[in-house]
Amino acid sequence: MTSTTGTTTVAAYAATAPDAPLSKTTVERRALGPLDVLIAIEFAGICHSDIHTARNEWGGTKYPIVPGHEIVGTVAAVGSGVTKHAVGDRVGVGCFVSSCGGCEPCRTGFEQHCTNRVTGTYNSVDRDGSVTQGGYSTHIVVTEHFVLRIPDGLDPAAAAPLLCAGITLYSPLKRWNAGPGSKVAIIGMGGLGHVGVKIAAAMGAEVTVLGHSLSKRDDGLRFGAVDYRSTEDESTFKELRGKFDLILNTVSVNLDLDRYMSLLRLHGTLVGLGLPEKPLSVRAFSLAMNDRAMAGSNVGGIPDTQAMLDFCAEHGIGAEIELISADRINEAYDRVVASDVRYRFVIDASTF
Repeated sequence: MTSTTGTTTVAAYAATAPDAPLSKTTVERRALGPLDVLIAIEFAGICHSDIHTARNEWGGTKYPIVPGHEIVGTVAAVGSGVTKHAVGDRVGVGCFVSSCGGCEPCRTGFEQHCTNRVTGTYNSVDRDGSVTQGGYSTHIVVTEHFVLRIPDGLDPAAAAPLLCAGITLYSPLKRWNAGPGSKVAIIGMGGLGHVGVKIAAAMGAEVTVLGHSLSKRDDGLRFGAVDYRSTEDESTFKELRGKFDLILNTVSVNLDLDRYMSLLRLHGTLVGLGLPEKPLSVRAFSLAMNDRAMAGSNVGGIPDTQAMLDFCAEHGIGAEIELISADRINEAYDRVVASDVRYRFVIDASTF
C-alpha cells in the first residue's frame, strides 16, 4: 500500500473484460474524509453476483472492475469525525457503501432501497462520479455509517459471506415472522440456502429443504432442517401440499412456480431471492387460492444487517467456507458456476 496526495494505491484483483480472467492489479482508494474508515481487508467472500458482474452477464459492467461485497477486516485509520469505530476494531462491509441519507427508505433503515440511488460496493457510480471498486483488495475506504461491527463471537472468515448471503436470508425471515410455530421451506441449499437453513432454525422455525436431489441431505439436517425433500420426486409436492407459511426461493433458475405455490398454506408467501434470467410466471389461481402471495426481497438495510450479525454471533452461525488464495479466484469462479463448492469461497486477503 502506497499513499500519494491523500489517495492510497492498494493491491487488488480485477476483471478487464467479460472473457478475461481476473488478474492482479492496483486501484486507488480515496483520501480519508472526516466520516471515512480505512479498512485493512482480511477476508473477501465470493458471491455469484461477483461472477455475473465480472463476466458482464447482467450487462452494464464498467471495466476494469474489482468485485467483492462480502468484506471483513480491521480498522486501520479513521477520519476526524468518526465515532462508531476505532483503529483495531474488526468490521465488515456488505453490498452497498453509500446512499442519499435523506429519503424515506434511508431514514427508516432500508438504505438498499434509496430513492436517490444506492451506491453498490463495486461497479456503481459513487457520489463523486468515480466507479466503486470492491473487496478483492487489501484495503477499502468506506463511510462509517456503512461499516458494520463484527461481533467477537464470529469467526471472521466465516462471517464474510454473511454480509450478503446472511442478510439476504435473515431479512425475509424477519419480515415474514419466521419463528416458533412457523413452517419454512427453503428452495436450494447452496451458498444462500445453507445459511438460511441455519438462521431459520435458530429463529425457532420448522425448516424443510427442497433440493433437486438428496445429495446434501445430511448437511441440511446438520444445519437444522427437520426434513429434506427432492423436487425431482413427485410425491414431494403431494405430501407437502398446503404445509408452509413461508417459502424462500434461493435459486436463480426459472422454476414451475405454480407447483411451489401449492405448498403454501392459508395466507402463505413465496419470496424470490434468486435472480433468474427470464421473467417469472405464475397462474392467477395459484395466488387466489388460500390467499397466497408472491414477493421479492433485496438484501437488507444497515440496521438489519447489524442485527443479523449479532444474531449469528449469539447462535454460533457462520457460513460453511473454503478458504482460498487470490491466485485461485478464477478456478473458484468456474467451480461456483459448476456448483462445486460447499458452500462459499472466501479469499484470504493477505494473498492479494
